[in-house]
Amino acid sequence: MNDNNKKQLKKTGRRPKEDPAIIRYTISFNEQEHTRFLALFDKSGMQVKAHFITSCIFNKMIKTIQIDKGTVDFYMRLTSFHSQFRSIGVNYNQVVKLLYKNFSEKKAAAFLYKLEKQTAEMAMLCQKIIQLTEEFEAKHLKK
Repeated sequence: MNDNNKKQLKKTGRRPKEDPAIIRYTISFNEQEHTRFLALFDKSGMQVKAHFITSCIFNKMIKTIQIDKGTVDFYMRLTSFHSQFRSIGVNYNQVVKLLYKNFSEKKAAAFLYKLEKQTAEMAMLCQKIIQLTEEFEAKHLKK
């Protein structure tokens, strides 16, 4: 019966590491070095300072990721605008179907003429948006 209890105790908790890190070193920084260290650590994007120090000592590759908040905001707004633009297209198709279903051919054509004017304005607006997006990409994203 003692054997069963021992087996159950071994199964609970974390599995022990094969090669645990048990040797410790300490390091001291002055204010300037500490500020520089924190700046490098923040640029690295790592979550654990010990892992960052280890990768620096053993010359492992450190990834630095810079996120431009303006670009992210632009992308989010452009995505939102695109979804609104798509919903307008869906509504446009629904309106055309309803016009032909509920009105005579002549009346539907008159309403469609007004709708075509608005569509032409939207197409010009879409071209301006595409142009602005291309300019933004050329200036800010293609670095």
